Amino acid sequence: MKKILLIVLAVLVAAGLVTFMVVKQQSGYTKVMTAHVVREDLTTIVSGTGQIKPKTYVNLGATAMGRITHLYVKEGDHVKKGQLVATVEDVAQEAQVTGQEAAIAAAKTDIASYIAAEKTAEANLEHANADLEQKKLDWARAQALYKDGIMAKQDYDAKKAAYDLDVASVAQAVAGVNQAKANTDSARGHLQTAVATLQANKNALDLTQAIAPFDGIVTNEPVREGETVVEGIQNTEGSTFMTLADMSVVTAEVKVDETDIVNIELGQPADVTVDALPGKVFKGTVTLVGDQALLRSTGIATSQSTTGTEEAKDFKVVVTLTSPSDELRPGLSCTAKVTTAHKSNVLSLPIQALTMHDPAMDKEKSGSGGVQAASMNSGNGSSDGEGTKSHEVQGVFVVDKDPNGRLRAKFIPVATGITGATDIEVLSGLSAGEEIVTGPYKTLRVLKGGSLLKRDKSPAVVSTTGSSS
Repeated sequence: MKKILLIVLAVLVAAGLVTFMVVKQQSGYTKVMTAHVVREDLTTIVSGTGQIKPKTYVNLGATAMGRITHLYVKEGDHVKKGQLVATVEDVAQEAQVTGQEAAIAAAKTDIASYIAAEKTAEANLEHANADLEQKKLDWARAQALYKDGIMAKQDYDAKKAAYDLDVASVAQAVAGVNQAKANTDSARGHLQTAVATLQANKNALDLTQAIAPFDGIVTNEPVREGETVVEGIQNTEGSTFMTLADMSVVTAEVKVDETDIVNIELGQPADVTVDALPGKVFKGTVTLVGDQALLRSTGIATSQSTTGTEEAKDFKVVVTLTSPSDELRPGLSCTAKVTTAHKSNVLSLPIQALTMHDPAMDKEKSGSGGVQAASMNSGNGSSDGEGTKSHEVQGVFVVDKDPNGRLRAKFIPVATGITGATDIEVLSGLSAGEEIVTGPYKTLRVLKGGSLLKRDKSPAVVSTTGSSS
């Protein structure tokens, strides 16, 4: 029994010595996760959510007051340009058209009669002129005979009176012709007035019919046959027959955060996904970038808001789909991913490897040389005892080897370019294949140049829901 106790004690002492040596060997080391600088294709994507909208749509409103007699289409139907889609009772309008057409026919008859009277007056004028010529010759002979003393004074006076009478008859005939022409012109004026009135009456009759202005689909029909519609302001209840949408050109109208809108430009490609059509991706291009900021809580433009509350803002972006599908419907929720930048075969590193660090901290003497000593001077823009603010720069910690072969952290300032989903472009400061520190985040924030490192090869923790932690 004593031997067994001695053996157990010896084993425990040996294990303690081994543990002590291991702990001593690892003291002053910082466990970090690492990755390598690689070359790859990077794509910057800006996302926005919104809904599917047709580029062209119209609320087909009532243009005449009355009871709806027919609705020839229903919601979801496809219609053609010029197709009759609805009618309102038109008894009064049709009666006005019929009455005016009769008035025009009567006016045309009156004109015909006035033209006939005009011709009669012209014939009377010709007869009067011919009679006047005869009386003028008789009067000339009578003057010669009376001068020679051959004609009696009584006959001479009779010839003169006959001539004067025919002169008056011609003047009367001329007046009759002028009057007949005036009557004809007046009748023609009345006819033109009647024709204009008929056009107005026909227009009023046409307003009782709703015609499709373009090929499209009926997306909304808020009324039923038998209801009364009225002329009114657009979207007022009782003044709209239906909404027609031209689905030949479909857009995705989305809202993009104000921090990303500066990267959106016209013509950029985009992938649009629709919640109701999982697995399908629609290609498109940016065709409109809004200039007006919209309040995220209300969707109202900031220029129209009366409150001075500061809150997050969005901007409207319209993506026109290249090949829309018949499955798309106005109002479907969608997400647009706009490609704002793309570069091939560029140096890149994980975004989490980037940190803000003051290189002056690496020159400070630290008793332990580890993370704990560095943590006393950590913090973005921190100040030292004399109130001098630190000057932090963007960079990464590279895994470097000292002369003894130990791994040490070396801070390298880095200039970056476009940002991908998880990686960011390296413009200067690093080369392909270099090993860099990527985490953990808390360790990276307080790490100092020259600190001893140890690679953390433990596997990533996975939650019970299946997402990586």
